[in-house]
Amino acid sequence: MTKKIALLFAGQGAQTVGMGKDLGAEFPIAADLFKEADDILGFPLSQTTFEGPPDELTKTSVCQPALYVHGLACLAVLKEKLPGFAFEATAGLSLGEFTAHAAAGTFDFRTGLELVAKRSQAMQEACENTQGSMAAIIGGEERQVRELAAAADVDVANLNSPGQIVLSGEASKIAQAVSLAKEYGARKAVELQVAGAFHSRLMESAYLKLQKALAETSIKSPEVPVVCNVDAQTVSEPDEIRRTLAEQVTGSVRWTESVNYLLDQLHCTQFIELGPGGVLAGLVGRIRKGTPVISVANVAGLTDALKTLS
Repeated sequence: MTKKIALLFAGQGAQTVGMGKDLGAEFPIAADLFKEADDILGFPLSQTTFEGPPDELTKTSVCQPALYVHGLACLAVLKEKLPGFAFEATAGLSLGEFTAHAAAGTFDFRTGLELVAKRSQAMQEACENTQGSMAAIIGGEERQVRELAAAADVDVANLNSPGQIVLSGEASKIAQAVSLAKEYGARKAVELQVAGAFHSRLMESAYLKLQKALAETSIKSPEVPVVCNVDAQTVSEPDEIRRTLAEQVTGSVRWTESVNYLLDQLHCTQFIELGPGGVLAGLVGRIRKGTPVISVANVAGLTDALKTLS
């Protein structure tokens, strides 16, 4: 039976120093993408991505472009090594949704990178101008976690997998949510080491800046279905894409529903994660046990993927 492939792209937090370095050393097509990114951005993104320091790569304004370029470099090498490679759908977690759209032809590499640069800068500025935090709520039911969020006056940022929901908001209120979590059925709650309150109302200034940037950007209907984070369904009209990419900054990432949509509505049978860390592979496994997922982040992962896909 022919595999129906969906590509998945990583979001902020998955970055790791050295990602893409071995791909760039072995495959000119990957090296060229990183060089092009350096030229577009006007700073040595590739150097920070390949060599660090970790504190620099962790900055929102650096790691988002780095993950975007790395994901598309992985895809470029995969396509080069596997002539005729095709995929039927794509999705990305948070920042990864922009990479997914670039992969699907919604916009070209440069346009997407410029959008990501504006998004990441706007989000970093929002972090610096607010006192925000995030917390992972483990083992709770969605209904109870939503009640917890309402009680603490914070937002539901990520519905990552059954039993893993992330809350986001003012640091003092997140601390309160963590202290109350067990009363709302959670097994545990862990405050995350993040720069700010992503996917919450504290990102409103970033939302407005990104909305303006998207309005000025040429966007096409994607060549394959792209499942968006905020609605957990496919988007195809340019204005709809602009809306969902902007709203994602302050809205919830409905990842569990997005993966289920890829499986149940688009009937995808093989997932390929393009990005570091294997984070998305882990989430897919918790969302739907036994779903085939290949992770491609480096030459070793690429070699394994080629064996599976050939």
